[in-house]
Amino acid sequence: MSEQPPDDPFEDCELGPDAILGTQIYEDVLFTDETETPVNVLTGETPDHSQASVDEARSFAAGIDSDTPQIALQASIGAQIETASKPYTAAAFFHFKATGSLQRHRAYHAAYESEAFAVDFEADYETGDLTITVEKVTQSEQDTS
Repeated sequence: MSEQPPDDPFEDCELGPDAILGTQIYEDVLFTDETETPVNVLTGETPDHSQASVDEARSFAAGIDSDTPQIALQASIGAQIETASKPYTAAAFFHFKATGSLQRHRAYHAAYESEAFAVDFEADYETGDLTITVEKVTQSEQDTS
């Protein structure tokens, strides 16, 4: 591994920037209209608390007061039943439940917080796919920001 400058944003990360550079697609991680919800075995109906639309989930995630953009992830059936919650939950767009690992979560977070990287994401609530793109920022781009 190459020697990193002393202010390396990845200093505390298990993964370096090479692990997240480029575009990654995380499939079927977002809340969609097809997200599984519990059904009451006696009535055959979905409980009121588990009925939700993509627009409602998107608004909920966007309404979270955070410096980091939020997305609406699928909530597990167990969580919906145990907490009588909606079938979605909000989390940072690079959350480990979306990216599949805590190591990737930390690497994306480091890149997002660093001026040396441009991090963009697209949440496609129709397919449930999350696309995250990370690019190195050139020194001239950093100087103009």
